[in-house]
Amino acid sequence: MEYLIVGLGNIGAEYASTRHNIGFMVLDAFAKAFNTFFLPTRYGEVAEVSWKGRKLALLKPSTYMNLSGKAVRYHLQHRSVPNENLLVISDDLNLPFGKIRMRERGSAGGHNGLQNIADLLETEDWARIRVGIGNDFGRGQQIDFVLGDLSEEEKAIVAEVSDRIAEGIKILVTQGPERAMNFLNTAPKKEETAKNCEKSSI
Repeated sequence: MEYLIVGLGNIGAEYASTRHNIGFMVLDAFAKAFNTFFLPTRYGEVAEVSWKGRKLALLKPSTYMNLSGKAVRYHLQHRSVPNENLLVISDDLNLPFGKIRMRERGSAGGHNGLQNIADLLETEDWARIRVGIGNDFGRGQQIDFVLGDLSEEEKAIVAEVSDRIAEGIKILVTQGPERAMNFLNTAPKKEETAKNCEKSSI
């Protein structure tokens, strides 16, 4: 059984540490944990991972964010992977920084990469994991914000988020999307503890 796991981002060193490239960062961490690496291929770079009898193709599109669907559609067809075995990881302005949300299907929510994938696949019935980057920007500054570099503190949070998503992906391919959503959409214990501390201090 094969899965296509897609991380969204923009190619090029100038984008490597930007908020819009969190999808790439998550896949880089996942590949590193399995001691594998990405190789150039058509419309992107792919690393392959095996986990408990499942084959995972990790794809970082080289088409730039707004044309991500071209790479996703090609690799789904090339590998004969059904839409139900597709997972897309992206940043999200509508979630607080570091917040994770997984859904089996849904709208693009204003994200150009997700929208292009939906347009080219002609369906929104595929799983996605959204990672919050917050929306701390003024009017007309959205592009500068999403293409801005992460701070060192934010990079540390992304590393923790990547570890959690890696566990979620393992659950997804072995136990199914519902179990993965239950895991990823529930706050980690330390986050719950922090929230409880905040409440007690009010």
